[in-house]
Amino acid sequence: MAIIQMQQLSVPGRLTNLDLSLAANQVIGLIGPNGAGKSTLLQVLAGLLKYSGQVALDHQPLAQLKPTERARRIGYLPQQQHSAWSLRVSDIVTLGRLPWGDQDEQAIAAAIDGTGIRPLLDKPIHHLSGGQQARVWLARVLAGQPRVLLADEPLASLDIAYQRQIMTLLTGYAAQGNTVLVAVHDLNLAARYCDQLVLLHEGQLIQQGPPAEVLTPAHLRLVYQVEARVDFASQPPMISLY
Repeated sequence: MAIIQMQQLSVPGRLTNLDLSLAANQVIGLIGPNGAGKSTLLQVLAGLLKYSGQVALDHQPLAQLKPTERARRIGYLPQQQHSAWSLRVSDIVTLGRLPWGDQDEQAIAAAIDGTGIRPLLDKPIHHLSGGQQARVWLARVLAGQPRVLLADEPLASLDIAYQRQIMTLLTGYAAQGNTVLVAVHDLNLAARYCDQLVLLHEGQLIQQGPPAEVLTPAHLRLVYQVEARVDFASQPPMISLY
């Protein structure tokens, strides 16, 4: 069953007439070149941009959700996060519970352990590397236990090992009945970990479906203007450029 349904979703100059359905229990990869509209789509769903068309969450118009209800049900991780104060990591993760007005220890602990940041809890956020900070901000979102998790390039500053850890974590989170929509540039990671892919180009939907249906040489040629070899018979799948 679709958790989020979009019909004729448009943002002037950014997105044009998108019709999409995002289901539960899935990691959905949002792919496309720079400027394709990936961040714009995530910002619309997070309630940060005005749009035309229809967007519904569990059959309820997104625009009708009260801010607190939206914050409880939809978690958004932008590309860049900043703290005006050098807060401790443990305090930042706890802030993820603000929409609920509590400090659920179990939810916070799961977010901390899932992102591997327990050794960092007593450190100020400004003393951490970019990759460490990225995991802390993801933990903050996960602590809120949103039904829909929106993540804008959460792997960008992570090394290979943590990229795999975070994608495995997101897969497990989706398997708990949630929807994960993640913008990702690494097509090999998208092919390996995502249940569905949404391919955007110049603000338009090119294809939505299983990775093998979306990551075709023809689509990659059209959108990325490259020649690619696509092998879904190998494990994990491999996309390589000529």
